[in-house]
Amino acid sequence: MTAAAALVIAGLITAAPASSAQLTEVTGFGANPSNLRMHLYVPDGVPARPAILVAVHYCTGSGPAFHSGTEFASLADRHKFVVIYPSATRSGSCFDVSSPQALRHDGGSDPVGIVSMVRYVQERHGADPDRAYVTGASSGMMTNVLLGDYPDVFKAGAAFMGVPFGCFATTDGSSWNSSCANGQISRTPQQWGDLVRAAHPGYGGPRPRMQIWHGTEDGTLRYPNFQEQIKQWTDAHGLSQTPSLTDRPQPTWTRTRYGGTGTTTPVEAISIQGFGHSLPQSGMAAAVIDFFGLPDGGGPTTSPTVTPDPPGACRVTYTMNSWNTGFTAAVTITNTGSSQVGSWALAFTLPSRQRVTSAWNATVSPTGGQVTATNAPYNGTIAPGASASFGFQATHDGDTAEPGSFTLNGAACTTS
Repeated sequence: MTAAAALVIAGLITAAPASSAQLTEVTGFGANPSNLRMHLYVPDGVPARPAILVAVHYCTGSGPAFHSGTEFASLADRHKFVVIYPSATRSGSCFDVSSPQALRHDGGSDPVGIVSMVRYVQERHGADPDRAYVTGASSGMMTNVLLGDYPDVFKAGAAFMGVPFGCFATTDGSSWNSSCANGQISRTPQQWGDLVRAAHPGYGGPRPRMQIWHGTEDGTLRYPNFQEQIKQWTDAHGLSQTPSLTDRPQPTWTRTRYGGTGTTTPVEAISIQGFGHSLPQSGMAAAVIDFFGLPDGGGPTTSPTVTPDPPGACRVTYTMNSWNTGFTAAVTITNTGSSQVGSWALAFTLPSRQRVTSAWNATVSPTGGQVTATNAPYNGTIAPGASASFGFQATHDGDTAEPGSFTLNGAACTTS
């Protein structure tokens, strides 16, 4: 017998009660044009006016499978928010993110049913209407759709392995858009933002905050969709695509924040080096909950962030040598400050059809979009007034534009 058990028997301490919370199915929750199913998880001890998280499953999945296969329920136990798990019932168990009805406010299809679930919980459980959030994986690109259709309902969203709002749109009745899935649709930030604004044309309030996750080796919804989502949601918020912060919370994560540097910034994007269509992984759900602000002052749920080295002033020279379908780039970083720069990471954005094939004197990852060059073992220190150089080879499809800005360890550099 353990010492703790002996104390419980002796009546000196009280044993923690077993949790009675269970996943339950709810029917008759309101308008439901596509016959979705609803499962609800209400932790023991939820306070008055709890927050709501909608957790949207992947294709071939279900609400109960997403409940048992992700960490959102255990985080709900800890932080006392309610989780709604919708289930798609059509063939393939994919959510509708492509029909004209799904891509407009109160247009019909799955978004209407999911919002009915949210309103049901607000009415029956007294949930806070100002704290409704949504996350999803793959077919959970419904996250992007719900934030576009219902900016008046959702405060923030987190999309794992998704695509921009409207990217999957079809008019022939099919539910799969190969051009979008393969990362072949590229638009300007304003064009993407206009799709979001057109979904609810009468809306003039604030846009939901957005967190975007994608693996660099995703073979199902390919990685270019990561940068296209960044374009869309920064434009929807009226923000520059230049990050306010770039860091690496985990060795394989590159995180950029737009419109602020704090945990609840308007747009946050996390690129996962070397991962395919297999998110979220352990620890990522906790980062979602941090972004939403659901710990309610209880401290961060994630591991401590790796803080970038304090940056000095910097200048970047970027020189391209192009040919028919490829180019090389020579990059020089000059430390124009008064203190040494160490373990440097230079972040910049490549045009959507440029792809890095090799690099020297640095590691450049991922291969396109928002990339980060990190020092080699032998050139990680740049003294005041000194420089470090690296280069890479890449392919292009005719777009030989150069990156517009650079940040060194999170601080903007001048260019020459």
